[in-house]
Amino acid sequence: MGSHCDDSIVSSVKIPTIKFTKLFINGEFVDSISGKTFETIDPRTGDVIARIAEGDEEDIDLAVKAARDAFDHGPWPRLPGSERAKIMMKFADLIDQNVEELAALDTIDAGKLFSMGKAMDIPQVAATLRYYAGAADKIHGDVLKMSREFHAYTLREPIGVVGHIIPWNYPSTLLFMKISPALAAGCTMVVKPAEQTPLSALYYAHLAKLAGMPNGVLNVVTGFGPTAGAAVSTHMDIDAISFTGSPEVGRKVMKAAAESNLKVVSLELGGKSPLIIFDDADVDVAAQLALTGILFNKGEICVASSRVYVQEGIYDEVVKKLVEKAKAWVVGDPFDPEVQQGPQVDKKQFERILSYIEHGKREGATLLIGGKPLGGKGYYIEPTIFTDFKEEMLIAKDEIFGPVMALAKFKTIEEAIERANKSRYGLAAGIVTKDLNVANTVSRSIRAGTIWINCYFAFDNDCPFAGYKMSGFGSDFGLDALHKYLHVKSVVTPIYNTPWL
Repeated sequence: MGSHCDDSIVSSVKIPTIKFTKLFINGEFVDSISGKTFETIDPRTGDVIARIAEGDEEDIDLAVKAARDAFDHGPWPRLPGSERAKIMMKFADLIDQNVEELAALDTIDAGKLFSMGKAMDIPQVAATLRYYAGAADKIHGDVLKMSREFHAYTLREPIGVVGHIIPWNYPSTLLFMKISPALAAGCTMVVKPAEQTPLSALYYAHLAKLAGMPNGVLNVVTGFGPTAGAAVSTHMDIDAISFTGSPEVGRKVMKAAAESNLKVVSLELGGKSPLIIFDDADVDVAAQLALTGILFNKGEICVASSRVYVQEGIYDEVVKKLVEKAKAWVVGDPFDPEVQQGPQVDKKQFERILSYIEHGKREGATLLIGGKPLGGKGYYIEPTIFTDFKEEMLIAKDEIFGPVMALAKFKTIEEAIERANKSRYGLAAGIVTKDLNVANTVSRSIRAGTIWINCYFAFDNDCPFAGYKMSGFGSDFGLDALHKYLHVKSVVTPIYNTPWL
């Protein structure tokens, strides 16, 4: 199926020297207090790339102290928004100047396509910074119309010290989705990157310092979820936490927030997103959307179109086209520009996906294509399609986070809506149809935060992204995300002898 990498490709690519492996606290790279380190692994080979400082509770405490001091006494929240914007713009320019190296770090750490990192991921994080930099001097409250003799207005003030816990599937994109609006708001922060993908976050910390970000504003503590991540969630001096990851860990974050200082919580917890293809759809376009929707970023994407429902009139044609396209899909070394799918992020995720494929077979779904690992080393998996799934099956209920599509046939629009909504998740959905009435009905009927009509993965900095149900709450992107990091304060003063209220 497709091609697979060989060593000649691996060796011909210039892998960057790893420059930053320590914690970044209060503007300096420092060893962890314990002196412990952990290995970060190249999923193309399973080899160790570097050893990274392993932060835990004590290091998080130091980082929070630095962030608290920077918030309570430092310049960042007190600067005019236009001055914060200048530093953020400079940060974005520095990212643009280091695109190749940053993209390469995410490729060797996460198995992401180098060509995609260079063309999309890294330029887009610079664009996200610029978008929120543009909002930094437009943060203001309202003048209120009181019913009695008072003058009142609202202020929007930065929420304080924020903890950001970042997942491994989009180490750059999701980092900036969180830190950009928080920086614009005037917050200071502690970032805990995923232990699988710490390299780019440390590089960005270095660039933030070069851009003139004051010490203590952005701190990066690498380490593990149960130690460093838990310390962020329970910390009494963190005012808000933003987490992207699994519902299991999201629950722990929320519980820790409740049991500590009731910090504000924002969660994005994945999805099991349906793509509904109606009879009037162009078969080739629909099949391409469906396949890209599940195989993009090797299926390690929270909005992957992992459940595909096809109306019975074109079902057979779509299946045929999907098989054809899946056979031509190129899996291999993510540095090869011809390759469309790299390795899964690590051995654990690789084995988890393969175990879900076995579940699918056991539970009676039909394995149409794929289902096996590829190559002798590294964590590669064939594009995999199951048909005849039922919503009760694990492959239809759980977020697999891999290149595994579940495909089913439906008759009526009502059936499609009912089956699409039969999920504990509600992150995104896709609709393919030429009928405006169908598109309107279905988009209003599906309980999900983003609905894409005749497109998929149509993200934008101005388009809020949030979940329904167990996909979480609290927007990323758009101005809604900026408001997440701002408190609203009401200020009221009496007025005397006024000619009007």
